[in-house]
Amino acid sequence: MTRPTVEVADILRARGNDFIDRHQLRIQQLKVIRAITRCRTAALGGHVDTCPQCGSDQTISYNSCRNRHCPKCQNQARQRWIAARQRELLTARYFHVVFTLPHELQTLVFQNQAELYNLLFQTVADTLLEVARDPKHLGAKIGFFCILHTWGQNLLFHPHIHCVIPGGGLSADHSQWIRPQYPFFLPVKVLGKVFRGKFVHGLRRAFRGKRLSFAGQVQHLSEARTFSSFIRTLFRQDWVVYAKPAFGGPEQVIRYLGRYTHRVAISNHRLVSFDGNDVTFLWRDYAHGNKQKKMTVSAEEFIRRFLVHVLPKGFVRIRHFGFLANFRRAGLLEVCRRLLQMTPVLPPEQLADSPSRICPTCRAPMRVIERLKPAETMWRFVSKCFADTS
Repeated sequence: MTRPTVEVADILRARGNDFIDRHQLRIQQLKVIRAITRCRTAALGGHVDTCPQCGSDQTISYNSCRNRHCPKCQNQARQRWIAARQRELLTARYFHVVFTLPHELQTLVFQNQAELYNLLFQTVADTLLEVARDPKHLGAKIGFFCILHTWGQNLLFHPHIHCVIPGGGLSADHSQWIRPQYPFFLPVKVLGKVFRGKFVHGLRRAFRGKRLSFAGQVQHLSEARTFSSFIRTLFRQDWVVYAKPAFGGPEQVIRYLGRYTHRVAISNHRLVSFDGNDVTFLWRDYAHGNKQKKMTVSAEEFIRRFLVHVLPKGFVRIRHFGFLANFRRAGLLEVCRRLLQMTPVLPPEQLADSPSRICPTCRAPMRVIERLKPAETMWRFVSKCFADTS
């Protein structure tokens, strides 16, 4: 893939300080700006790489910031995560189910991110597990993982959860693998109603426990009577649960995971131009035939939209449930493999890690031979510039 002509880092370096001066930001948002602007520059230090196979010239590479919101730093984290998940894939069809909160809740969720993101995860998991347990629908214990996304294609706030679910589950006594009765795994209308009821119930508990904040547009909801009235309006509409048809076996799942797991709000390759004042980027208009369009916004608005999606400190955005939950995964996966008559899986130590860099000459893995602190990296960069001009 070719290097993008414009990067999020370029926009933040040019207009980030002005934005900070004009807005009150959370500590996590300030850290994201600092990390992205310094990513892969001399400010973070570097390392000297060489190829042990062909002995190509030694090169200095700048270190990455490794911030999970940085568009340039997700590839290695994605590859490590996918390698771990690859050992857990089952020979079953996999389904993709998306749970979306209604527009009326967006302001309240944004003001209570940690509380309501956690509630969203828990209600999605409880909904899937409960409906799947019902003998009318599947009658089995399922396993799945969920990924939180908070953005739409236009970078506006749009919290929703993507779920990846193996097609089937374990019987109550773990003696058989039960396959789904429906083309979309579980009935989406039932999922939507159960999801709505559980989330609204959780909202009421959070309100009674005084765990919600109300300001600005939702300040009036701090009164109990007004909040109850608002809650009733949420039952007057269907909550959207979208299920895609099964997308195949393990190979297709791996390709899918690469697109969704460690995605950030916008990739550098979607940026078209930045003239110092305005940013133009590509987006897909799902409401009008999934057409790709261009959108131009001011740099200030672009930064505002980008920072909206900075997660609370330490928040886990990929979570596992059911027989894939961390504390029971190993044992129950073995049961699933036995029932599906799968071949044994290689232990983790037999799977080689992918190298961080590849030699451009012979395509062999590069080896780090020296670590450089920021001052050393800067000195070598300045020395090279003088040598090139002399």
